[in-house]
Amino acid sequence: MQRCPRGLSGSSQVRRPPFIGVAAYGFGTVWLVNHLQPTGGHISTEPRINDRIRVSEVRLVGPAGEQVGIVRIEDALRLAREAELDLVEVAPMARPPVAKLMDYGKFKYENAQKARESRRNQTNTVIKEMKLRPKIDIHDYETKKGHVVRFLKAGDKVKITIMFRGREQSRPELGYNLLKKLASDVDEYGFVESAPKQDGRNMLMVLGPLKKKTEARAEVKAERDRRAAERLADAAAERTEQADRRAQAAAQPAAKRRRGPADNLDPDIDMS
Repeated sequence: MQRCPRGLSGSSQVRRPPFIGVAAYGFGTVWLVNHLQPTGGHISTEPRINDRIRVSEVRLVGPAGEQVGIVRIEDALRLAREAELDLVEVAPMARPPVAKLMDYGKFKYENAQKARESRRNQTNTVIKEMKLRPKIDIHDYETKKGHVVRFLKAGDKVKITIMFRGREQSRPELGYNLLKKLASDVDEYGFVESAPKQDGRNMLMVLGPLKKKTEARAEVKAERDRRAAERLADAAAERTEQADRRAQAAAQPAAKRRRGPADNLDPDIDMS
């Protein structure tokens, strides 16, 4: 009788890796790798406050920014409780760490307000693109120019692309002259930020707005508010005029109507 290899003769001696389990379901095999499961939770980026500060002493800063000095953590927490404030660790990498007495809830609220205001005032540079042909029709040119003016008035940059095809590539002066004409027509709203240059079959030019995006937005909002105020004023004037007409009509006496032969049922009877 052939002996089994050592470690396989009994079920109690069979050892499997502790991090791999095997389960058979139908025709497949599911491998569960337990040691790959993530451990730990979310790493907080907020500063440690009050009892979360695990050091023996801190360099304490008062509520008004005054330097108190190096004190024990127990004394710092006692001062925070007496002042009804929070002890916030503002420089954890310092030796010893720097902690400040402050109202942490108010501090977080003010920081959130500042971040929201900065995002509101942040301007994103947007580059619009307008494509033209060297032999563009005059009506198409006016339409394209109107779009360029609208983009520049909104505070956006505009990249003008002249597309050459076929034999048009042998006459780049057509595109150059067209770009110069367009820049001259819209000089009230923008300037040439990048001079015309050849790029393969195309010729490019970039126009920059004269006004910043924030100023353009403010002007657009002011114009929108002005138009809304005018519409409200016109509607109020129209309602007032209609009310005056109804009042005048109600004040006039109703004229009595005389009946004649045509109003009688019998034409032979005269009611006069």
